[in-house]
Amino acid sequence: MRQQWFDEARFGMFVHFGLYSTAARHEWVQNYERLSSEEYRAYFENFDPDLFDAREIARRAKATGMGYVVLTTKHHDGFCLWDSALTDFTSVSACGRDLVREFVDAVHDEGLRVGFYHSLLDWHHPDFTVDANHPLRGEEAEHGRNERRDMGRYRAFLHGQVEELLTRYGDVDYLFFDFTYPDSSDGWAGKGPEDWDAEGLLALCRRLRPDMLVNDRLGIPADLVTPEQYQPTAPLMRDGEPQVWEACQTINGSWGYHRDNHDQKSATLLVQMLADSVSMGGNMLLNIGPDGRGAISRRDEQVLAEIGEWMRLHRRAIVGAGHSPLSPPREGVYTRRGDRLYLHLFHWPLGVVHLPGLAGKVSFARLLNDGSWLQTSVSDPTRQAELMTPAGEAEGTLSVHLPIRRPDVLVPVIELTLVPGE
Repeated sequence: MRQQWFDEARFGMFVHFGLYSTAARHEWVQNYERLSSEEYRAYFENFDPDLFDAREIARRAKATGMGYVVLTTKHHDGFCLWDSALTDFTSVSACGRDLVREFVDAVHDEGLRVGFYHSLLDWHHPDFTVDANHPLRGEEAEHGRNERRDMGRYRAFLHGQVEELLTRYGDVDYLFFDFTYPDSSDGWAGKGPEDWDAEGLLALCRRLRPDMLVNDRLGIPADLVTPEQYQPTAPLMRDGEPQVWEACQTINGSWGYHRDNHDQKSATLLVQMLADSVSMGGNMLLNIGPDGRGAISRRDEQVLAEIGEWMRLHRRAIVGAGHSPLSPPREGVYTRRGDRLYLHLFHWPLGVVHLPGLAGKVSFARLLNDGSWLQTSVSDPTRQAELMTPAGEAEGTLSVHLPIRRPDVLVPVIELTLVPGE
């Protein structure tokens, strides 16, 4: 039951922060622009996160209704946000601060769960072999240069860094590894579970933190599945068994701070995505990318504040809620929490919403944002619709009568109290 807290929380914050935040051109900037370690070092030498405030990030996550926060301890560029004894490519060397320590203390103080993101890749490490994802791919000499690289030494480094993270910072609730790519590409071999010694790495996690969740990106089964940048359309199953899962989503398509990316999702769309995830028994992990000085950007602050206000009024429809096997109406999705069924209305209908199969099963209906009662009636399937009289719904349909004016919230929610036994 290590995932019990995870199933309860339903909503988490992802925080991508590192040298790429100063570059401000996407977290894969070193890859996209094929920058050598020497060229990339300018961002290390000018790393100055004077506005990185872990306590403010933790407070913002809590105010947004999130139950856990996941920080990038190390991304693919190899830059570490803690005082690793295995490399000097760290925030402590760059700016004198152990940002992982600051993060863990702040998140714990807010009563939230702690998650670490940790990349399996490391473009900075001299033994990490060049492949199709490496910034040095495409250089003719690189195939031969891999002969001097030793993935065995890199595996020892990788395992050693994970052991540091899991033994220095107290309770860690979730480790998000990223990522495995076994298929060959552009003439380069990929990297599969054997390259990380995935079995050994998972065993290390189980030994050091037996209650910690581990995601699926080691390339072997673990505790949860992490679809990225898309929304599943049904509860996730594997071999007939339901999966614990989490949709990982960005606000604007970039994980790291990208100054010139303005493809900002609206707060309404993000809340719909959150409700959609919970309706299928999943979580949503929503990312922010602090800027080069470590501050949450104003545009992200605004979106989070809007979501937080919605969560203040509708928290019970998300936190502790989950999938309902009932088929929702065309206007939205259901989530369920105990004897309460929540209809998240993505589209506001004219005057009434028809709920198939719920006649006789609901004792009370109300709008969740203000608690106001809604009239219900049972449709007569034998009566024909004519002129201004709606009718003709299937037998067993419950009709909920709505005000013409849509509530002034991102996504209106109807709370339906089910009769005992339903």
